[in-house]
Amino acid sequence: MKELEEGGMRDVSPNLNSINGGLTFSAAVIFYFAVQFIVGIIISAAHVDENSDANIYLSYLCAPVAIVSCIAVILKVRKIHPKYVFPVKCSPKYYLIAVMIIFGLLFSLSWVGNAVVEFFKLFGYKPREASSYFPNTSGGRIIPVFIVIAVLPALIEEALFRGVILNCCENSVGTVRTVFIVGFCFSLFHASPEQTVYQFIVGCAFAFIAVRSGSILPSVLMHFINNALIVIFKACGLYDANGNLMVSQTVSIVLIVLGALSLIGGLIWLVLDKKPVKKCVKGGVKYFFIYASIGIAALGLTWLLLLFGVG
Repeated sequence: MKELEEGGMRDVSPNLNSINGGLTFSAAVIFYFAVQFIVGIIISAAHVDENSDANIYLSYLCAPVAIVSCIAVILKVRKIHPKYVFPVKCSPKYYLIAVMIIFGLLFSLSWVGNAVVEFFKLFGYKPREASSYFPNTSGGRIIPVFIVIAVLPALIEEALFRGVILNCCENSVGTVRTVFIVGFCFSLFHASPEQTVYQFIVGCAFAFIAVRSGSILPSVLMHFINNALIVIFKACGLYDANGNLMVSQTVSIVLIVLGALSLIGGLIWLVLDKKPVKKCVKGGVKYFFIYASIGIAALGLTWLLLLFGVG
């Protein structure tokens, strides 16, 4: 199967379809819960304190281990060559756009998470303390934190969402629908009520630049910058107890304005990109959600349990 591309034709695997995209998502969720179960047994047997750094590290490592295992199995069983789902070549301009967009997301939309938390509090939701998300970041201990929170998610989560799922879906679901589906899956996979809206927006932005650039690397860069800055701010003591950046009102306004301009500029640059938009084929969306239904149901239930303080 071949697809027209600027400068000629390129091969497209016939196995890049929404069925495999949905299967990948459900498989990733199943693998994730399986790894969590095994890690839970290890933590219990070793009597690891739930508030210890060891427990936090193990919690963070569940997703990377599950995702890598899932991708290896899916590519092998569904006969998908890695080159079709991990494209890397793109114009340098997309890296600049990536920096513009992630700067904008971080500093102009930071209020979204707080607004969602306040809304959910109306229903009795009690958010986790911001400090509980981080192990000790003092001194040299920031290095393993940096690797686990910034490096691994940027590489491995992007391989799943903007790699396998996005490239499996785009040909049959269409470009526009794929952006929103990938954003939805990315947000749901994290199962964090207070971050649901922000992570959906971020997930869509990552997917948008991936389909425009034709590469996974710009979104990897965005993901890394996002998480790395959060770790650095935490290590520098710039977050308050609620996870808000502690800066003066003037600095906050400046960051919001510059962030908004940067975000709008980056998005307009992408919108004006002349890359063709793929159309949805009949049944493309339906088959994705049919095969992704197990993962969606499991994570949806988890999300509800967390929202109402169960588990």
